[in-house]
Amino acid sequence: MSTTHHLIVNGESHDVTVDYDDTPLLYVLRDTLGLKGTRFGCGNGDCGSCTVLVDGRALKSCEVAVWSVADKSILTVEGIGRHDRLHPIQQAILALQAGQCGYCLSGIIMSAVAMIQNDPGPPDRDKIARTLSSNLCRCGAHGRIIRAIEKAWRECAAGAKQ
Repeated sequence: MSTTHHLIVNGESHDVTVDYDDTPLLYVLRDTLGLKGTRFGCGNGDCGSCTVLVDGRALKSCEVAVWSVADKSILTVEGIGRHDRLHPIQQAILALQAGQCGYCLSGIIMSAVAMIQNDPGPPDRDKIARTLSSNLCRCGAHGRIIRAIEKAWRECAAGAKQ
């Protein structure tokens, strides 16, 4: 039996109809709303490629049933910056050439955005490593990614002080 749910994705309202209430949010984002930046990786919540923010918390959208996020604020990688004004984490990843194949990056970026938003303090390499422990990168670019997140965290903290 089909049901309709109201979602707020990247600040825009959407009424989406799904055949099953336990349909993963990931499928709705990619297949219904056309937001392909959120990746399908393992489908088990193990790789972190599908990470999005729901009310500011990083969640793996392959594990989140669409009914459970109705009327909540959902932020995907498409919603954090624009082509003419990238988010500091996107700028830092580009500047430090932290991405290789890029498949994991949207999930890593969203995990980093949640961490930076929830902890405006100075960059903490151990905290970054713990945060990224649920995001797999098979290219081995974690060292550069961590440096990019440190750079973005400093820039966000400096911007908050202004």
